[in-house]
Amino acid sequence: MNSAVSLWPLLGVGMVVAGFALRLNPALVVVFSGLATGLIAGMSPVEVLALLGSAFIKNRYLALLLLTLPVISLLERHGLREQARHLIQGLRGATAGRLMLAYLLFRQLLSAIGLHSLGGHPQTVRPLLAPMTEAAAEAQKPTLSATERERLRALAASTDNVGLFFGEDIFIAFGGVLLMQSFLADNGIFVEPLQIALWGIPTAICAFLIHGARLLNLDRRLQGARSTGAKA
Repeated sequence: MNSAVSLWPLLGVGMVVAGFALRLNPALVVVFSGLATGLIAGMSPVEVLALLGSAFIKNRYLALLLLTLPVISLLERHGLREQARHLIQGLRGATAGRLMLAYLLFRQLLSAIGLHSLGGHPQTVRPLLAPMTEAAAEAQKPTLSATERERLRALAASTDNVGLFFGEDIFIAFGGVLLMQSFLADNGIFVEPLQIALWGIPTAICAFLIHGARLLNLDRRLQGARSTGAKA
């Protein structure tokens, strides 16, 4: 007779959700949730720390991403953001929505062929896409509020997320595709990675259309606000 499965360790998931909802430090939330989950599951503090350390060592190559931070900081200190703003201000017909729509297409296509590192929040969104988006929006509505600027930055970040998430599902060597192939094979369903990747194309197209509509709607709202301000 099988013993009942304890659901108490799932409280760790609730802690993560609550921590993010309260906007606490994400790293601390994840670490403390992991510690709590291990302790609730009956592991000793030493075993939990050993498990976390083992996971860090196995994935230590992820720390290489930290090397991009000082490089980006130096570029920003020498005027990268300002040059990005000047560039977009010199382009006729450039709007915040069109700019992010072009980046969305660029991000999806490159992710679909495995070039994931050519975009991202630290190396592209913060120093380039966000300031260019703000500059384009200022041309549409010169009096942007602080809240509107934060929304533009958040939309720029979400554009990168959507492009990467739905673009990489088309790449046959993506870990998620290989994981699905392995899971299906374990259950007697044998498919090639290419077949799984091809099924990601309709989803990627839908994601592009839906998020693209949000971006173009942003242009309409900014243009409407400018027209209202001009009449006033």
